[in-house]
Amino acid sequence: MKVFVYGFREEERVYFEECAKQYGIAYATCSKRPTLENAHLACGYPCISILSTPCDAALIESFHRKGVRFISTRTIGYDHIDLAAAKKVGMGIGNANYAPESVADYTIMLILMTLRKMKLIMKSTELQDYSFESVQGRNLKGKIVGVIGCGNIGTTLIRHLAGFECDILAYNRHIKPELLPYAQFCDLATLLKKSDIITLHLPLHEETYHIINQERIAMMKDGVILINTARGALIDNEALIKGIEKGKIQGAAFDVVEGETGIYYQKQKGRVLPSREMLLLNSYPNVILSPHMAFLTDDSNRDMVYHSMESCLAFMEGEEDAMRIL
Repeated sequence: MKVFVYGFREEERVYFEECAKQYGIAYATCSKRPTLENAHLACGYPCISILSTPCDAALIESFHRKGVRFISTRTIGYDHIDLAAAKKVGMGIGNANYAPESVADYTIMLILMTLRKMKLIMKSTELQDYSFESVQGRNLKGKIVGVIGCGNIGTTLIRHLAGFECDILAYNRHIKPELLPYAQFCDLATLLKKSDIITLHLPLHEETYHIINQERIAMMKDGVILINTARGALIDNEALIKGIEKGKIQGAAFDVVEGETGIYYQKQKGRVLPSREMLLLNSYPNVILSPHMAFLTDDSNRDMVYHSMESCLAFMEGEEDAMRIL
């Protein structure tokens, strides 16, 4: 079986080599994301593996003309792929799961950093300002944490948060009985009104696009903390900025931001970024941004590569695949 790998990173090499030996896979790589300009590299490869970069109709059609029949994204989310275009040409699509602890624990880190004003503390330390001015934080114990979305990551987060002696509210399509010892399930409006900290763990689709908007921010407690390690477009940036500037949102931390595509995962030093909203958010002393890297651990890297290769293998052999989207 042959697979062409886009967005290849050196830290993935050991896992691709393991898969090649274990499953008899011949693979080639390109460190760049797939584009119309480099799509020709996939000629002769029925399967390709990509990361979270836009894969629109034109690119999918180009790959299809070159003989690609299956696209596996080494990510849980697949909103960067035009599924309608893929379905139209008969292109198979799959995603990849990975250790939920990576994002769950990163989320807890962001919650604690925001509560304790770590961005301001670190910047003050760089300037040799060792005073206590403006850096008094808050404890997590006793706070009400609202978790929106209880998939693998949200479920793991709730279990890990339970040890901090905070009260947890959960919003999900369905109640998960295994979480009842740790969290109370409620409707979204109740969660927004009662939570001191709100963290997002939803996939991005039509129903969840801008699920956090001006109306829902207005429903939140004054001084709420908002965390997003899922997908940037779950939050309306304009409404978010207004909420921060008016003091409604006291602190925030985002591993993902709407408009990040084409900016994150590249060296941007000395460049004018094409997103005023990201620049504004990054300028606030009470907002932490990180470049969509909550997943980035050794365990997750291994899982992403293995699951992507196993998905390609299942497609080629006509086997059932839990990671299959189309």
